[in-house]
Amino acid sequence: MTTLFESDIPSLKLLARGKVRDIYDLDKNHIMIVATDRLSAYDVIMPEAVPEKGKILTRLSNFWFKMMEDFVPNHLTNIDIDQYVKDKELARKLKERAIIVKKLEPLPIESVVRGYLIGSGWRDYKKYGEICGIALPKGMQKAQKLPEVIFTPATKAKSGNHDENIDFTNTVSLISEKLARDVRDISIKIYERAEDYANARGIIIADTKFEFGLDDNKELYIIDEMLTPDSSRFWPKESYEVGISPPSYDKQYLRDYLDTLTWNKKAPGPEIPKEIIKNTQQKYQEACDILMS
Repeated sequence: MTTLFESDIPSLKLLARGKVRDIYDLDKNHIMIVATDRLSAYDVIMPEAVPEKGKILTRLSNFWFKMMEDFVPNHLTNIDIDQYVKDKELARKLKERAIIVKKLEPLPIESVVRGYLIGSGWRDYKKYGEICGIALPKGMQKAQKLPEVIFTPATKAKSGNHDENIDFTNTVSLISEKLARDVRDISIKIYERAEDYANARGIIIADTKFEFGLDDNKELYIIDEMLTPDSSRFWPKESYEVGISPPSYDKQYLRDYLDTLTWNKKAPGPEIPKEIIKNTQQKYQEACDILMS
């Protein structure tokens, strides 16, 4: 298996390196996104990468984008990277992890959808009895299924900082009421369809996050990635149990390991044992295989 920690395309202008994706400028209408094998947790990039991870994320995202395109258009194009990367060997290496997409203006929020009480939602519930201003019944347990699917947006933090959950009123102040309602409604519809699909294959999607962008005509698109082990919590249905953090096919496995360390959750990230890297890769691959079968 090959590993790509950081891409290098000399013929193209690098716009940004995110936690996982490198973004290159192509022309006034398009950018290229390269999904590397970088691994992040708690908004910190780890020093080791997970072999083939970027390919898995790209394959799975594209699968979901097509499934959901009747709900919302996505940023994908049918343009082959060979049109912009003339070095044939480099193009071959990038083939399964690079996509050419529409150049859009990202919204300044992350659209988080939750079906189960876990993660930062569980922490907020224990403190306040609610998540993002949405009151929940008393006495709920960790990992319990919520009475209904909820939209709990977050601000986008710069690399190294932590996203912050915000309520719907704050979301409206950032992107307008109409956009906030559209993003909420579309996100919930996507989650519900995906959860039904995954559940039938033995996977519970506990929560997920989406990103959206606008074109010059203010039309809404879904962008970045969709329903991957990086952006979602995937739990094996057979081992799901209320009251504990269930086993998962996502990077919760890495977070659980990091929580055993005396690390302050700030950069630089600690070195990750080979066994953790190997198991993370296997979990990502297994989730992809099950969902795309």
